[in-house]
Amino acid sequence: MKKVLIITYYWPPSGGAGVQRWLKFVKYLQEYGWDPIVYTAENGEIPEIDISLEKDIPKSITVLKTPIWEPYKVYKAFIGQKKNQKINAAFLNESKKTSRLNNLAIWIRGNFFIPDARKFWIKPSIKYLSNYLSKNKIDVVISSGPPHSLHLIAKELKKKYKEIKWVADFRDPWTNIDFYSDLKLSHWADKKHKRLEKEVLAESDCVISIGRSLNNELIQLNEKINQNSKFKIITNGFDEDDLAKTEITKDEKFSIAHIGTLVKSRNPEGLWKVLKELVTENESFGKELEIKLVGKLDISVKESIEKYGLAEFVKKIEYLPHDKVIEEQQRSRVNLLLVNNTQNAKGILTGKFFEYLSAGAPILAIGPVDGDLALILNETKAGFISDFEDTQTLKNNILTLYKNQNIIRNEKAIKNYSRKNLTKKLSDILNELTK
Repeated sequence: MKKVLIITYYWPPSGGAGVQRWLKFVKYLQEYGWDPIVYTAENGEIPEIDISLEKDIPKSITVLKTPIWEPYKVYKAFIGQKKNQKINAAFLNESKKTSRLNNLAIWIRGNFFIPDARKFWIKPSIKYLSNYLSKNKIDVVISSGPPHSLHLIAKELKKKYKEIKWVADFRDPWTNIDFYSDLKLSHWADKKHKRLEKEVLAESDCVISIGRSLNNELIQLNEKINQNSKFKIITNGFDEDDLAKTEITKDEKFSIAHIGTLVKSRNPEGLWKVLKELVTENESFGKELEIKLVGKLDISVKESIEKYGLAEFVKKIEYLPHDKVIEEQQRSRVNLLLVNNTQNAKGILTGKFFEYLSAGAPILAIGPVDGDLALILNETKAGFISDFEDTQTLKNNILTLYKNQNIIRNEKAIKNYSRKNLTKKLSDILNELTK
């Protein structure tokens, strides 16, 4: 059996979206002739703890862990945050206060920790893995970012072990990520980020990304035109094993559920406006509506809900383990999918979308109607999408789902996005690299 070394920062017991992709690939890779060895951080700054995910780790695989030093303790002390508080991702702000110290900390983060705060793990990891590779035969190394520091670990390993193939996996963009401009980068720092990104794209043997738009962006960034064939797409997906084995009773109310963090750029101002109109115009709709919000909320979301007088309809649920999240998705009448209203919106294709596909409840999406999400949503017939400012179409979509939630989905197309089928696609790429 061929061996693949997977370098990933997020690994159980870490919860959150970042862990799912490679956990599920690892779960199924052995079925397709590949033995995965996972390298991860022993003590990383993880968003949430989710022990339930550990059941998906095959007992037969090797998991290598080394300590990591991260500047988060210093960062927390600098901005007055408690040691046990988690660092919010994607500039989520849960309070009204944004101090000057916080802005300074962001500037320091963007200009001194390049490509990210895990940069201090690069050299120790290269040393540790070089020793491991000198004693163990590995056919392929895969680095998964963000954090993009992990690509720099793999880049140095590739220089030392030229016979080993290197796959760089982009779960999110690097310099085109939606909060890149919020990092307050100097010209020098911006130039360094872009140089490192181009080096990773040029020196890796294969680049995998999660969608059509991101794939095209990375191809355009790569300066070696003759390498275009090495850019591949493997989307995120859903694991059929995750679905509840017992029958889930649907919510009695017309529940619209959003699962996951709601940051400022994802705050659906148009949705709150439309829902306010509907509860005002339609008494029965108001009696049946329930807005389920599972996860952390930016302060802007809370303020919008109050502004439109919707607080009485909101059911707020804190972080749930992944198995309970899946049940909540199956229980809801409608699953709400919100795309960040940012410059890279067309290419945003979250892992949550594919879990929504498997849950069976219709999807109500807000985002670009010509983006990657809309393409798959139309292919699978799994729900409806309206553009950010198109409140009339959004209103029509909600009323359609309120009156009839039994939409006819394309189950054959949906099946293509199962984690097992996607792992088969990954194994085909690895076989092609090493044939």
